[in-house]
Amino acid sequence: MSDHSDERATMIAAGDLQEFAPRGREHCRRHPSALTLQLRRLQPASELCSSDGAAGLVGSLREVTIHERQRESWQLRKGVSDVGEEVDYDEELYVASNMVIWSKGSKNQASTVYKAFTVDSPVLQALWCDFTIPQEKSEKADGSDEIVEKCICILQNSCINVHSIEGKDYIAALPFQVANVWPTKYGLLFERSSSSHEVPPSPPREPLPTMFSMLHPLDEITPLVSGVFGSTRVQYVADYTLRIVFLNAEPSIVMTYDTVQSLHTVWALRRVKPEEQNTVLKFSEQMGTPQHMATSSSLTAHLRSFSKGDSPVGSPFQNYSSIHSQSRSVSSPSMQSRSPSISNMAALSRSHSPALGVHSFSGVQRFNFSSNTQSPKRHSITHSPNSTSSDSFLIPETEPIVPELCIDHLWTETVTNMREKNSQASKVFITTDLCGQKFLCFLVESQLQLRCVKFQESNDKSQLIFGSVTNLQAKDAAPVQGIDTLLVLEGSGNLVLYSGVVRVGKVFIPGLPAPSLTMSNQMPRPSTPLDSVSTPSKPLNKHLGPLEEGVLLSPVPELRDSSKLHDSTYVEDCTFQQLGTFIHALRDPVHNRVTLELSNNTMVRITIPEIATSELVKRCLQGVKAILPKEVAVQMLVKWYNAYNAPGGPSYHSEWNLFVTCLMNMMGYNTERLSWTRNLDFEGSLSPVIAPKKARPSETGSDEDWEYLLSCDYHRNFESHPVAKALRLDPLEVLALKDDFSQSLSLDSSTLLFTHIPAIFFVLHLIYEELKLNSLMGEGIRSLVVLLVQLARDLKLEAYIDYYYRDYPALVKTSRQACIIDQVQTGFMHHPSFFSAEPPSIFQWLSSCLKGEGVQPYPYLPGICERSKLVVLSVALYILGDESAVSNEASHYLYKITSGQRKQQIEQDDNRCSFRHSTSVSSLAEKLVIWMTNVGFTLRDLESLPFGVALPIRDAIYYCREQPASDWPEAVCLLIGRQDLSKQACEGNLQKGKSSVGPVLSSDIPSGTESEEDEDGMNDMNEEVMSLIWSEDLRVQEVRRLLQSARPVRVNVVQMPEASDHEYIEEKENRLLQLCQRTMALPVGRGMFTLFSYHPVPTEQLPIPKLNLTGRAPPRNTTVDLNSGNIDVPPNMACWASFHNGVAAGLKIAPASQIDSAWIVYNKPKIAELANEYAGFLMALGLNGHLTKLATLNIHDYLTKGHEMTSIGLLLGVSAAKLGTMDMAITRLLSIHIPALLPPTSTELDVPHNVQVAAVIGIGLVYQGTAHRHTAEVLLAEIGRPPGPEMEYCTDRESYSLASGLALGMVCLGHGSNLIGMSDLNVPEQLYQYMVGGHRRFQAGMHREKHKSPSYQIKEGDTINVDVTCPGATLALAMIYLKTNNRSIADWLQAPDTMYLLDFVKPEFLLLRTLARCLILWDDILPNSKWVNSNVPQIIRENSISLHATELPSSEDLSLETLAQAHVYIIAGACLSLGFRFAGSENLAAFKCLYKYATDFLKCLSAPTASITGHYNLETCLSVLLLSLAMVMAGSGNLKVLQLCRFMHKKTGGEMNYGFHLAHHMALGLLFLGGGRYSLSTSNSSIAALLCALYPHFPVHSTDNRYHLQALRHLYVLAAEPRLLTPVDVDSNTPCYALIEVTYKGTQWYAEATEELMAPTLLPELHLLKQIRVKGPRYWELLIDLSKGTNHLKSILSKGGVLYVKLRAGQLSYKEDPMGWRSLLAQTVTHQNSEARAFKPEAISAFTSDPALFSFADYFCKPTVNMGQKQEILDLFSSILYECVTQENPEMLPTYIAIDQAVRRLERREMSETFELWQIKLVLEFFSSRSHQERMSRNPNRGLFMNSEFLPVMKCTIDNTLDQWLQAGGDVSLHSYLSGQPTEESQLSMLACFLIYHSVPTPSQLAAGGLEGSTNFSELLLKFKQLNMPVRALLRLAPLLLRNPQSMVL
Repeated sequence: MSDHSDERATMIAAGDLQEFAPRGREHCRRHPSALTLQLRRLQPASELCSSDGAAGLVGSLREVTIHERQRESWQLRKGVSDVGEEVDYDEELYVASNMVIWSKGSKNQASTVYKAFTVDSPVLQALWCDFTIPQEKSEKADGSDEIVEKCICILQNSCINVHSIEGKDYIAALPFQVANVWPTKYGLLFERSSSSHEVPPSPPREPLPTMFSMLHPLDEITPLVSGVFGSTRVQYVADYTLRIVFLNAEPSIVMTYDTVQSLHTVWALRRVKPEEQNTVLKFSEQMGTPQHMATSSSLTAHLRSFSKGDSPVGSPFQNYSSIHSQSRSVSSPSMQSRSPSISNMAALSRSHSPALGVHSFSGVQRFNFSSNTQSPKRHSITHSPNSTSSDSFLIPETEPIVPELCIDHLWTETVTNMREKNSQASKVFITTDLCGQKFLCFLVESQLQLRCVKFQESNDKSQLIFGSVTNLQAKDAAPVQGIDTLLVLEGSGNLVLYSGVVRVGKVFIPGLPAPSLTMSNQMPRPSTPLDSVSTPSKPLNKHLGPLEEGVLLSPVPELRDSSKLHDSTYVEDCTFQQLGTFIHALRDPVHNRVTLELSNNTMVRITIPEIATSELVKRCLQGVKAILPKEVAVQMLVKWYNAYNAPGGPSYHSEWNLFVTCLMNMMGYNTERLSWTRNLDFEGSLSPVIAPKKARPSETGSDEDWEYLLSCDYHRNFESHPVAKALRLDPLEVLALKDDFSQSLSLDSSTLLFTHIPAIFFVLHLIYEELKLNSLMGEGIRSLVVLLVQLARDLKLEAYIDYYYRDYPALVKTSRQACIIDQVQTGFMHHPSFFSAEPPSIFQWLSSCLKGEGVQPYPYLPGICERSKLVVLSVALYILGDESAVSNEASHYLYKITSGQRKQQIEQDDNRCSFRHSTSVSSLAEKLVIWMTNVGFTLRDLESLPFGVALPIRDAIYYCREQPASDWPEAVCLLIGRQDLSKQACEGNLQKGKSSVGPVLSSDIPSGTESEEDEDGMNDMNEEVMSLIWSEDLRVQEVRRLLQSARPVRVNVVQMPEASDHEYIEEKENRLLQLCQRTMALPVGRGMFTLFSYHPVPTEQLPIPKLNLTGRAPPRNTTVDLNSGNIDVPPNMACWASFHNGVAAGLKIAPASQIDSAWIVYNKPKIAELANEYAGFLMALGLNGHLTKLATLNIHDYLTKGHEMTSIGLLLGVSAAKLGTMDMAITRLLSIHIPALLPPTSTELDVPHNVQVAAVIGIGLVYQGTAHRHTAEVLLAEIGRPPGPEMEYCTDRESYSLASGLALGMVCLGHGSNLIGMSDLNVPEQLYQYMVGGHRRFQAGMHREKHKSPSYQIKEGDTINVDVTCPGATLALAMIYLKTNNRSIADWLQAPDTMYLLDFVKPEFLLLRTLARCLILWDDILPNSKWVNSNVPQIIRENSISLHATELPSSEDLSLETLAQAHVYIIAGACLSLGFRFAGSENLAAFKCLYKYATDFLKCLSAPTASITGHYNLETCLSVLLLSLAMVMAGSGNLKVLQLCRFMHKKTGGEMNYGFHLAHHMALGLLFLGGGRYSLSTSNSSIAALLCALYPHFPVHSTDNRYHLQALRHLYVLAAEPRLLTPVDVDSNTPCYALIEVTYKGTQWYAEATEELMAPTLLPELHLLKQIRVKGPRYWELLIDLSKGTNHLKSILSKGGVLYVKLRAGQLSYKEDPMGWRSLLAQTVTHQNSEARAFKPEAISAFTSDPALFSFADYFCKPTVNMGQKQEILDLFSSILYECVTQENPEMLPTYIAIDQAVRRLERREMSETFELWQIKLVLEFFSSRSHQERMSRNPNRGLFMNSEFLPVMKCTIDNTLDQWLQAGGDVSLHSYLSGQPTEESQLSMLACFLIYHSVPTPSQLAAGGLEGSTNFSELLLKFKQLNMPVRALLRLAPLLLRNPQSMVL
């Protein structure tokens, strides 16, 4: 019975017994079944496959297996959170019939269903899988390499559904029947179920692959290949006898079982290397030719015998040389060689063309890679005669399937003789033992064996090395990952815990009877046949999918053979099973939870307890484990685990005490004898079970046992118990105590850890040093030091004892029990190489660094002393300035400690500090901060560092906070405490899709007051920002008033007495008609004003404000309507106006909105009248880039309607969305509408003229800047397209010619003279001819046939009609040579300078020529009137009337009219070019110059000379000037320009037609572009777009498209770019003002310059800037450096321009305090008295938003009634608070207070531990360190990090206190300490303080220094030199050392 009690003693109590039922089961009952829901058929597989009736047959065969699988199944995994933090719950995937339920739940079973899926056919399997999407394609080059898509996969019969967490669904059809799916690291792995007729393959045929992979649901399913053993070749896996039994992702391995040889094999799974893909293909090609048919198959047969027979090492795969096209025709000869698999494939393949669909995996032709050598002969050989029809499928160009995954052989188990036929593993898992060794365990149920194979990674991480196999007897097993153990269910029914293959102990489950009561043997006997017969509780194939009959199911009956059950021993084995329930299986292990299946069909879930809960014990265990040899470590951990988890084990507090006892027992101490361990409290669990076994002197017992009983807690408790008093028991005397000290305790050297005591001691010391760096672990340090002192004393390590005494003078008493270790035994002790006689001290190390002394590398334990490592390296970097410290293996500062046996293979993975971002790291401080975030150091870690150690890091942070870089990642910004930057970085990291749906600055308050305002289409503007930009006046409201077109206009006509009522009504209506010309022109301007200001709700239609063309006549407010029939109204008058209205509404949608095809179609109006608006809406969507989302089907749908406007809007929109992409699909779409791009033989389509114009411009947009030759040639010819014979091409020819010219200009935009490959087209000469006229050239090209016969309408002859071709040609030249400064071309465009020539040119064309000339000579444009006038030829300048003249000069030979018109147009052209040159720049000189000319033209209009020039011409020029002004001031809302626009708005009569209104309101719109958020760019493409939009010939009436298509007016959008920078206060999240400084790069016109702007403001164009910085003093400085690239700033601007800024403490925002007189600093200066008093704690709220500081001010700085002593402390606290807040480092507040408190404690002499003194010492040393002094001298105006007066005062106080102590008798105890004599107790703590503060060496060091005989101070100085003791300390020691040198025992 004795060993039974032993067994009981090491039982492990399992916790948390709970009933378990899968959560999905309950949900399934309530889930609506698939029958009641008429589900849409996700995969209509039956219809697809029913080609030859084959599929029907296959389907019916499948039905059979389905019914057997109706049972439920489920799997669990550890919860995965989206964010990536640690979560502790289970996730469950439950499958029943055709439902899959995914639930999550925590320990306490509060579970939720996360997702439920119902599919059409029964689910065969459901699993989790992560797919990786490689990111080469995407634009994020700097981001992570691949995105992981977390998915759930549901396998059905014919397809697999994949649902990703983001909500994407994929359905992949399966080309074969799948037996099993496995998730891998890369994607899915499929096992094809081998159909019966494939076993054995007939000789002439090659087997098909059996394993396939799919790396992404959209990828093709490809076969798996395997490396051939001993060569570089790979081949397909085609062995149907291989079954996958296990697949693991990390490490990526596969385990297979060979059903023939009954062997398990392990393979490594990896991606195929590119060279291997080729070898597969080449390999099969060599053998695939018909001639080699015989050879190839015989070779295969040979390989097969080779691999199956003699050597198990050979690859078990067949060589896969060639599969012939008759793959399955053998099985179904009657079919026309279209086997079922082919037809299935053709139907289910996801390939696009049916031709490709056939050969996915049918095995036909797809694997026959020798397609080039294919010959018809071969088919006739291999096919049955009737198979010729299938040739149509065998397309020779089939490209082969390239395999993606490969498996390499790693290990096969050894062949044993007694191996049974079917020993397939039913459960496989990887487990880790307590020391990190990995085992692959597989359970062979038929033999009740768990086989464990140890494996490890090779040193270079490239492969896995497998070791020996250990067999454990087991009925079932499960890993417990949480604590690195595994649970084994033995045949006897015991549940035993193993760590690797080491038995830990039995698990005792409360509530279940322990099976071992009636058993004599506690371990199963060695494998007798009987042990291996226990019936498996479930069929072997429990998770191997629908496995084939005949292969696996046969063994079950044999096992259940009843004859064996009556065998007596077996029955004895089973006796306990009659006692009640017993465990018969384990399943679903997650973390440390596992489910037990009981014999009564219930399940319970238990938790296996942790190894340790207290942080301290965990640390120590880790350390000891790291240092011991693995075998010893495992034994030690097993002992500890048993002691800790015994039933009724200890609670949290006593865990440490238990650990000490346990550890010391293992070292050979007798803990009952040692006085301090004897009294350790185990909190009442008094059973002796807990303390692990002692080495007993004898079994019979001794007196010591009695004494032990007397002194134990139990006895004491009992003596004081009332019962004892009642029974009058006499207290027994404890005799043992008095001789405790005399009795020497010796250690037992036979114990487990005895030889390792020094190593363990050293490791514990390092852990002690590590814990010192965490100010939260004080309690633990005190517990640990007691143990360390005991060990140090026993190992006789004086230096260590002294060291601990200095740290904890109160704890370390001088007299303590020591245990004797025999000298003989000391020899056995293993003193490790890293053991040092001087105790390593982290504080001492830092102190030496700060003083600049040389330092030794500091020893550290990888993975355990991470803080020490961090502190050491950061100090090395920041103080010693060694930048290489953190960049590579930091070996010369750290000394890594590992156990002697282990190879040093711990990887320094956290030193891979390659900082990914392209960050500018200038200073050490920045390097340090960035490195720390990379290592994962956060603010919380910083707060728990002791203040002295943290000081250098805080200093670096303070420095970085002052001058951060704008592109640091979020974590760095959080660490340095710049919320503004971290928020900016955080916003920047969101994906583009999610980012700015609803930008930060959205105002929800509807701006309008009355309800009518809401429909004017301008109420989604961002009022908040606009009110900051234009805060002084109501200009925004004024613009809204001018641009609204949704309300009736006022028709104010006074009735003359003589007019009749009818005439009056007509007059009113005529007046209304005039006003409507203006109303119809408003939407274009409104579109500019509201550009990109709205994020639509996807469920609502976009509101389009109605265009109101009615009026109201005062005084009676009667309605005036144009439809009354009183006057003639032009037909279709409003159709273009409503088109513009639609565009304006659509342009409100911001590009970042989320819009899809469905929403666009959903907006389609029901009534036909609104079709024009919808057409405009479509164009707008194209301009803001959303039209790319519209499905091609819908585009086709819209175009076939034949609605002219829709076609125009759609074509322009699609082209704008695909700007410059040369997209082929769009090109085809556009070509249909351009006769010139169609082949000459094509049928002539009747395309409306305006649609042709739109299509031509569309071609220009799609091919913008590409210089595409064919396009350019066609467009060049189209400029001069002659009129056709009939009416075609005769009307509105000008707009078509202009469009061709603009399109040609766009295609060759800016290419100038280097038009590659177009020299034969003579583009410039041809354009020149179009411009000035001349004979038409012979037209080359395909269209000459069409134009043989001249037009019957227009007689042009063979000269060019310049009036038609000139504008297009002029602008084409301008765009081709844009900014090239090509003088020769520019001279062609010079205005003629003789009267004769002037008469030949239309004055309007002079405007275009001047504009074109100036655009080519871009760099010559100067913003002054002198330059403008220099464009006017001399003859005009001399003879023209000046713009102000009042009377006319007389002249005979000159036509004054011509001169005057030429003059104004040339000036207008020059001014327009000035507008282009300075577009969006707000250049003051340009503005003044243009404004002067605009006012001149205004005066001209009213001057008497106006009639000569012509009102129309002057109005045109004025409009052009207004547009130029608006371009220069775009987005700025300039008041003077606004006034001009308003003046023009009011002019409605006379010459003012629709076109001029259009121009004026476009100018108004440009001025407020996008509500002040957008401006214009001057890039080439922007200028091209603006030329189209602002073409200076305006329509005469609202339907006029003769000279220029109105729709093009909206192309300005392509030139608009967001340039508004809006500072947002990060605390209040509202926009605010901030001062920014913009630095321009130097150019040829000006040197580098800086300018201060008050943001929110429009920035200049980014390519002109060098840097932008937010300037102090109000806000934290912030620098955006553009020299490294503008992407960072561009992304900020495109997301609404939000730049987060943070107010400095004590400052108010500019809005509250415009002059800066109310800030905190300003207030304190005005007060006369001291700073501290002036600072009222109440005032703090203005200066900080930190609630902690408020509370501090409240509780610690407010005076109360009877203060008395405390007033001084209050003042101190107030001034500290003031200091911290004003110096912007509130985080220093705790440091100040800690220093102050420590010094006060020292003054009161209450220092029981010297920890704080060390910190003060480090602070003082930091401020006096050389590196700090240098930093201060380099940067004198830097903010003070710590108050300059505070530290000297503190230092002085400490000095005084210690000196007083010395005088008051401290010198005596100091002397006795130095001479090694005991000191009196009361002085101990002060003595320790003195020793620490003055760095006094230990007595042994002094002795070694040879200080005897020193007679004077100078000698002492010399000798102390090498002891690194400061002089001021030596001065205090000198009297002692020199007083009586003889008597000192040194």
